[in-house]
Amino acid sequence: MAEVEMDPELALGLFEEGATLVLLGVPEGTELGIDYNTWQVGPRFRGVKMIPPGLHFLHYSASNRPDRGGEVGPRTGVFLNLKPRDIRLARWDGAEEDLDFSNSQEEEVERVRAGLRDLDRFLGPYPYGTLRKWVSLTDRMTEEGVRSLQPLSGKICAFAQVLPELALRHTQDRLEQNLPSYDSECHSMQEGLERLPKMKQRPGTEMRFSEIPKQNYPEGATPAQITRCSMDLSYALQCVIDRYYKQDPQQILGELQFAFVSFLIGNVYESFEHWQKLVNLLCRSEEAMQRHLSLYLNLISVLYHQLGEIPPDFFVDIVSKDNFLTSTLQEFFSFAAGPDVDATLRKRAEKFKSHLTKKFRWDFEPDPEECAPVVVELPEVVTLD
Repeated sequence: MAEVEMDPELALGLFEEGATLVLLGVPEGTELGIDYNTWQVGPRFRGVKMIPPGLHFLHYSASNRPDRGGEVGPRTGVFLNLKPRDIRLARWDGAEEDLDFSNSQEEEVERVRAGLRDLDRFLGPYPYGTLRKWVSLTDRMTEEGVRSLQPLSGKICAFAQVLPELALRHTQDRLEQNLPSYDSECHSMQEGLERLPKMKQRPGTEMRFSEIPKQNYPEGATPAQITRCSMDLSYALQCVIDRYYKQDPQQILGELQFAFVSFLIGNVYESFEHWQKLVNLLCRSEEAMQRHLSLYLNLISVLYHQLGEIPPDFFVDIVSKDNFLTSTLQEFFSFAAGPDVDATLRKRAEKFKSHLTKKFRWDFEPDPEECAPVVVELPEVVTLD
């Protein structure tokens, strides 16, 4: 990790009040980072110092013999809520290729604290140049919110950890489940796929996102209500708020940020899919814009910072798939321009629309053909004389 030039007085204050991560035994060549920054671990690395108090995301990927051009493994991350002068101690578990925070004893942490100045030369400073960007992506997230959304294991893994639903180790086990034995001849790819064991995600490693209703309308709804709830998702959004965020509806923005960061930095594709669902739910809820004004004023700010971080290499291709963002935001801007919408929200939405049009050259104007009435051709009626 490269040293960062910093005002000496500021550096001293950060050293005294900032948090410290002491990470022992991390193999040389491991890819490790915190928040928006990633490095390759060198031989002297022992951790990160001068970390500003607050919520941070530590992430790392094991490397397979980097001295011989080995590949980097999938990313694992953990959210940490750090206090002023906090010290967190973890050791590298070579068998699991993972950082273990669980065995840190209070006495050992205090010994580390007492010898912190001697350890200083082995600690890399937190890169403050990207702190503002990190805060803008996480300012709605809370420690409690993260705890409720992340896996019970506390670890966020880029690839799902799976186990076979049934332990079919022997031929007899497969015969009892009416499955062919492994040594029998396979005649097609489909047959080969059917022989593979069914997998399930390892308990405790699943993300715990809010469940979005599959049915957008209330039970017993009339056809007119079903049509309205399909065009305006406010009912489904209110169901999510009532179930998960009744005390503070704005906390759904924390979940939106958690999903975005888990994908952007944690590389969890499931998180992108959930972010996409939340954006769709929030942007297509016209009635909710009047009911939850402050939520929507802050939603624009959250989306502004998130869309500003779309990397041009891979993320923009995913976002552009099926024109998801432009079509979703087109509806949002259309709803926000309505006469019953608060003037402040209407003005802020218009500025956001202009910003996106200028930056990405996205066209949010509706296609005239989409607005034209749909002509339904009825089948010819044959009468019997």
